[in-house]
Amino acid sequence: MVSLNINGTVHAVNATDDMPLLWVLRDIVGLTGTKFGCGIAQCGACTVHLDGAAVRSCVLPVAAVGNRQITTIEAVGATEAGRKVQQAWRALDVVQCGYCQSGQVMAAAALIASNPNPNDSDIDAAMAGNICRCGTYNRIRAAVKQAAKEA
Repeated sequence: MVSLNINGTVHAVNATDDMPLLWVLRDIVGLTGTKFGCGIAQCGACTVHLDGAAVRSCVLPVAAVGNRQITTIEAVGATEAGRKVQQAWRALDVVQCGYCQSGQVMAAAALIASNPNPNDSDIDAAMAGNICRCGTYNRIRAAVKQAAKEA
């Protein structure tokens, strides 16, 4: 049995130490906003925050989480950065198919929280590895800039 602080609530979960956090979130806790994409931490669809830092949950063993705070897409709007990112995403119509967007929003919110005035290089570095099959990268960049301006 492992205790995890997810979105401000402690969950006791019956998971093996090597189970990826993604499957704990989706299959055990029932939070399905975090998506499975590649399973090798290359696409970003599974991005969550661990103590505010963007991490790939598909390769993070649950035993490595410890007592750190996990935030998923379901709760990112409770933070100022997350709320501003979500507002910018809506205002600029970023989403096309939407599959990658939970990971994109999580990466952008972590960036804005840690760097409230990112330049293009900062955005590129923070969003690298978050793949959008629909190619909405220009709208994503614009939304990150708008969220930073508003935050």
